[in-house]
Amino acid sequence: MKRQLARTLMSISLFAASGAWAADEAIRIAVTAGPHAQIAEVAKKVAERDGLRLQIVEFNDYIRPNAALDAGDVHANSYQHLPFLETQIEARGYRISPVGYTVTFPMGFYSRKFKSLSDLTNGARVGIQNDPSNSGRALALLQKYGLIKLKPGAGLTATPIDIADNPRNLRIIQVEAAQLPRSLDDLDAAAINTNYAVSAGLVPTRDSIAIEDARGKYANLLAVRTADKDKPWVPKLVRAFQSEEVRRFVDTQFNGSAVPAF
Repeated sequence: MKRQLARTLMSISLFAASGAWAADEAIRIAVTAGPHAQIAEVAKKVAERDGLRLQIVEFNDYIRPNAALDAGDVHANSYQHLPFLETQIEARGYRISPVGYTVTFPMGFYSRKFKSLSDLTNGARVGIQNDPSNSGRALALLQKYGLIKLKPGAGLTATPIDIADNPRNLRIIQVEAAQLPRSLDDLDAAAINTNYAVSAGLVPTRDSIAIEDARGKYANLLAVRTADKDKPWVPKLVRAFQSEEVRRFVDTQFNGSAVPAF
């Protein structure tokens, strides 16, 4: 009996040391309620066919999914873009790594007066968000379309004072993000986050006059603990979230408010 117990314990130790993964072990993935949870449900069905069981754990905030992942309470999460993850890593010392893209909820510029950003006239009134993370995102989009230039090193939290060149003398007006759709009649153009655009009846891929790239820096991603990024279940997880089933679901379910980033 003692010899058998010793052999069993040795087998367990060797299994743990090898970093092997038991095929019947459920991978717990943290998501935020809403679209990310809906996408995870589709990916879960795909993963099962690949021999991977997923257990979806929903959160209602943006802080706890990373805290839970770093603590080992979950194996992965799906809800954030890289700039947010990098900010969290810098602030909290998390050992978390991205392993694949999922979807983008693209920020766009909208206008009731112009068909494209290039049509904006001298002195046009352009609304952007008044919080640093979103104002930097909006200004980066203006720069991408050639309307302004930002100071070198302005970074992801750029504000209007970081504008180095503004050849059309655009008047940048900062507004609470939720109020921007309602301000469209008073502005020549406005940057609007996807959730607020959809609430206002706007479809980003149809109604915007400028939009972020699907595979841009604000694409959402799958993340795992850095210690786990080479585990054999990780490619299975990525394949499930980047499957054709997920692509079709995103294309049909979200009607242009979310686009596949893979």
